[in-house]
Amino acid sequence: MRASVITQGILALCAGIAIFSVQDLILKRLSGDYPLHQAMVLRSLTALPFHLAIVWWFDGRLSTITTPGWWKMLARGLLNFTAYTAYYLGLAALPIATTVALFFTAPLFITLSTALFFREKVPFASGLAVVLGFAGVLLIVRPGASGLGWTALLPILGALGYALSMVVARPMGRTESAAAMAFWGNSCFLICALVLSAVFGSGTMAGTADPSLAFLTRGWIMPPLRDLALMVSCGVIAAVGLTLLTHAYRIAPSAAIAPFEYSFMFWGLLWGWKFWGDLPDALAWVGIAVIIAAGIYVIRQPAPETAAPPVPGGDPA
Repeated sequence: MRASVITQGILALCAGIAIFSVQDLILKRLSGDYPLHQAMVLRSLTALPFHLAIVWWFDGRLSTITTPGWWKMLARGLLNFTAYTAYYLGLAALPIATTVALFFTAPLFITLSTALFFREKVPFASGLAVVLGFAGVLLIVRPGASGLGWTALLPILGALGYALSMVVARPMGRTESAAAMAFWGNSCFLICALVLSAVFGSGTMAGTADPSLAFLTRGWIMPPLRDLALMVSCGVIAAVGLTLLTHAYRIAPSAAIAPFEYSFMFWGLLWGWKFWGDLPDALAWVGIAVIIAAGIYVIRQPAPETAAPPVPGGDPA
């Protein structure tokens, strides 16, 4: 394969990651005033026509979303919804860079899940990388110390949910298109966000001082035009970012471009420092480096289940 094609894939992927990082910035900014489910409803509604356009563009027809396996794709969307919700509830309380680093344990969970569900043998080096990756998590979280608290478990839960969705996608991908899976994932986001809005939208369960719980239980609030535009823009960001990532993986080998997913860490560090003055301490820097190194090693292995690393805030296809 020509080097220029790989370069194009890397550029498309990095552009998609940069765009997705803006969604993190927006939702963390809004997390102190609005509920997550309100932002999710507006995001998913906005993204819906874009996802239909993506299906038409990549599949050449819309009928791929009405195959007999549509309900499986919708069910898989529930795993992605769990991952998305846990990640952003954690983001409300944690620095962006910390949240991203903990979520990037997903490739490690993918390796463990495929070994468990598909009985695939994990090479010793890959198993060691997984162990070291989770050791990096301990350096960030530091249980028992005056550290991050229970909210640090949220992005890890998100990583687990994402990993399971990728494991489910492996056999599903033989019969369903990536664009169709993304469409049904977004549809599941919308349905589940409406359910959460029905439960918490009135605001009767609000009142907690915990940033993560408040982001979940706060009632709907009529936003000014600027904040409404920010919520709606998340749908455009998700659709454009997904299109760039899909294009990147279509034209270039995933082993060559997947490690560049970790460019998300740069944006997490930049936004966290610029807007909130957050920077990891020395031990957290070491933990982040260990997680990145372990994740890249696992992703670089030829096994297909590790070919698609996580996209925080995105719609994994």
